[in-house]
Amino acid sequence: MSEQPLTKIRMRDGIWEGELAAPHDVTPQLQVTYRDRPLTGVQVSKSGTKDTWAVQIPVPMEAVADGVHCFVITDKAEGTKLGDFAFIAGDIGAADLRGEVELLRAELDMLKRAFRHHCRETS
Repeated sequence: MSEQPLTKIRMRDGIWEGELAAPHDVTPQLQVTYRDRPLTGVQVSKSGTKDTWAVQIPVPMEAVADGVHCFVITDKAEGTKLGDFAFIAGDIGAADLRGEVELLRAELDMLKRAFRHHCRETS
């Protein structure tokens, strides 16, 4: 099922709604994680269109807070990522996000240097 696209339809009343293209013979088993914990209340039901499923994911109240809150949608059976979405609230400025990206890049560069150093020493 990992080749099947998951398309966002809308976010309404605290529920992310999407459409998953997959055959109707077996109901897809999805897992949605927020802060590395699986969410409850995820609903997958047949839609009116052939070989598509309606997906509804309730956003937990704890995610309705300042900051960036990321959700990852995976195929439970295969463990493959099907999609993701983010909920952003509060005073998140572009400068804040750029600073975080710069910090992540710096940490990644540090890890790359350490890994290369380790590879040179062990070979």
